[in-house]
This record gives sequence, C-alpha cells and structure tokens, in this order.
Amino acid sequence: MKENIQSALRQLEVQNDCHFVFAAESGSRAWGFASPDSDYDVRAIYVKPLTWYLTVVPAPKDTIETMLPGDLDISAWELRKALQLFGTCNLSLNEWLTSPIQYFAQPEFLATMRALLPLGFNPIKATHHYLALARNAYDSIIVEAQHKTISIKKLFYLLRGLLAAKWCCDHQSMPPVAFAELMEAKLLPKTLLPHITDLLAQKHEAAEDVRIVFDENLDKLYKDLSQQCLSQAPRLPTKHLSHTTLDAIFQSMITI
Repeated sequence: MKENIQSALRQLEVQNDCHFVFAAESGSRAWGFASPDSDYDVRAIYVKPLTWYLTVVPAPKDTIETMLPGDLDISAWELRKALQLFGTCNLSLNEWLTSPIQYFAQPEFLATMRALLPLGFNPIKATHHYLALARNAYDSIIVEAQHKTISIKKLFYLLRGLLAAKWCCDHQSMPPVAFAELMEAKLLPKTLLPHITDLLAQKHEAAEDVRIVFDENLDKLYKDLSQQCLSQAPRLPTKHLSHTTLDAIFQSMITI
C-alpha cells in the first residue's frame, strides 16, 4: 500500500503543480488501533512554485483534499498555512510530524520541524485539545450505552484522548502518537491494563462497527483522569515560536 500512496502523491504533484515535502499516516493506523477495514488517512505538506508566492493576488486555495480508490483519504496543507498553524501549536499537525508511519519526508525539513516542536509546545492548549476529543467520544458513548453496547472505535478515541491529555499534564511535551506507548507510560491504573490490552487486541481484529459493553471501571477512569487534568492544566507553562524562526524555514523551502 505504501507504494500506491507514494504513486498517488506523485500524481497529485503533477495535477496541482506542487511538490510534497512531507507525508505521513494519521488517524487510527498511526495510533496503532486500526481495524482491518480502516481507511488510510494520509496527511501532507506541499510547496508551490516560487511565482505562486510572488503575486499581489491572494492565493485561491492552500489545501489539497481528495478521496481515491482503496479507502485512501489524502489531505495536504500548503507550506505557509502549515507553518502558521505550527506556530500556534496545532496538535493535528504535530501528530503528522511525529507519526510512526511516514510515506515521504524531505530530511532537513522534518528534522527542523521536529527540533522546533518542543520549543513551541503549549501544554495547556494540548491538554484541553485532547480532553475535548475524549469528552466528545464519552458523550457519544453515554448515549449509546443506554442501548447496552457501545462502539469499540469510540472507546479507543476516548482512551487515547484521555491518556494524551494526562501525558501533556505530566510531561509537558507532545504525547506519543502510538497508543501502545501511552499505555506503557504508567498513566493507567495497573488493574485496568489487562482489560484494555484485551480490548486493543479485539480492536485490531474487529470491523469498524463492532460493539461492546462499556465497563463501569472505564467510566470511572474517564471521570478521574479528566478531573486531574483540569486541575493540573492551569498551572502548566506555555511557550511560543517567533515569526522569524518560522519565516526562515519558509524562505529556505520556497527557494529550493
């Protein structure tokens, strides 16, 4: 599949008169709990020709979005857009850059971005971002639980958001993309580890629509860790990247 994705990226370069500097997997495949029928969610960053930037006319579009056969979802941001969002500690972009599944990377660009990531990381924003993901999944789960079973997919969205938020509070750094690494980080009560490990194995084999019973211990885990994070977050430090740092990356990339 990697070769198919790389081929699709090359075709998009021709169609959109651009070149990609980075592309990686996002979503459940990057997190490590994809189902056999999960989509491929490719996220990328591209650069346009120099003349595209040297005009008084505003750019009509700074994204590429396409769905291709084989459950292939590709979404890409133009470099300037990506750097602007990177400067605000955009957690989705941060996850792309630290994804364990890469399809293409311009080495110097990726090394620079990863080196800067901790310098501009905002643990308060990150904590609330991941808590919001967990809360959205939890609210949906509570509605489903009235009918006795819930989506196993939503459960892992809840667990990943919750553990990522706790990581941000405890470590004040970007959490690992892989869910297995969050499980190994001693963020969970030891008594729950076997159960969640079993659920993870089930998730790997299950179709996207498989349903399970929502364990009351997981309900308590959500409430306890959420409250801990909300108490910790206001005391966390914040950092900011300067525009001059981001401008230097931008200027070097568009003149290559």
